Amino acid sequence: MRAQWLHRQRPTQLLGLVRRITLLQIDPTAAIAPSADLVAWSRLGARYDRADLDRALRERELVEFRATIRPAEDLALYRAEMAAWPGAGPLRDWQEYQPDWVQANDACRRDILRRLSTSGPLTSRELPDTCAVPWRSTGWTNNRNVTQLLDFMVRRGEVAVAGRRGNERLWDLAERVYPDVPVVPLEEAEYRRNERRLAALGIARARGPECPVEPLDAGEEAVVEGVKGTWRVDPSLLGQPFTGRAALLSPFDRLLHDRKRMVDLFEFDYALEMYKPAARRRWGYFALPILYDDRLVGKLDATADRKAGALRIHALHWDAGPSKTMAAAVDREVHDLANWLELNLAPAA
Repeated sequence: MRAQWLHRQRPTQLLGLVRRITLLQIDPTAAIAPSADLVAWSRLGARYDRADLDRALRERELVEFRATIRPAEDLALYRAEMAAWPGAGPLRDWQEYQPDWVQANDACRRDILRRLSTSGPLTSRELPDTCAVPWRSTGWTNNRNVTQLLDFMVRRGEVAVAGRRGNERLWDLAERVYPDVPVVPLEEAEYRRNERRLAALGIARARGPECPVEPLDAGEEAVVEGVKGTWRVDPSLLGQPFTGRAALLSPFDRLLHDRKRMVDLFEFDYALEMYKPAARRRWGYFALPILYDDRLVGKLDATADRKAGALRIHALHWDAGPSKTMAAAVDREVHDLANWLELNLAPAA
């Protein structure tokens, strides 16, 4: 909780928060509010103004990188990896296919760079698809040649997201977006990224789930009583006093984004159900996990009905009967959420 700044003492400004927790995950779902905003509000509370995030991105204090928002200075820890893409050592079959596909479409890649150099920032729709070999995938990226090529060009350090036009990303040359600072050598950068991730999580398995932008292999070994496996812990967080509070969390919050870690440490049963048919949902389309003190205690099923100016509460699912103190604290958070969204509280329509 301390690592994720979810204890009683709240942060006072957005940039310091993101530097501490290392990233805000971007997701287009906004049944209540965009996830990045929900994460910031859950820490900063009423002092968080959504315009602060827009300003920080516009002034390049924060930058968008591979579906996350990060402190601009952290990009120096990724540039050496970009230069070495797709990586040294043995590659998997799919890793070998990616650079081969980029090379097969080198003329389109160069055309994108020329257009951005003279006319950027541009959306992907404004970049013509001149790929000679289409991208093949069993998923939603199939034949999305320009967006897939742009993704690989991000990984190569050639282009970057320079802003947004509505929900569309604006692309530009990376040299115009990323800070002009010395590149950190690859081995040192990997170690520092690992340290920063562990400091943001507080405790994690020695090898967590694969995450391309965040490897994990740092910290002191630890044992979690009653839980199997080897863990790593940030020793700077040990032995500090802790005072908790109530919080409503985004489904994409880093406290629970690793679902196995969530179950092991908190014994919390949760799944994001927006992709399930309504009849099969237990907790709701975009239910917010509820934190109280040092436990995850329930889920809030709510929807922001902006047309009606209402935050509609469909249900509040407690994992166990709440005490009066717990119920009152969570109720205050629900009212604070409605006030922050500038909506009236209302029952489901």
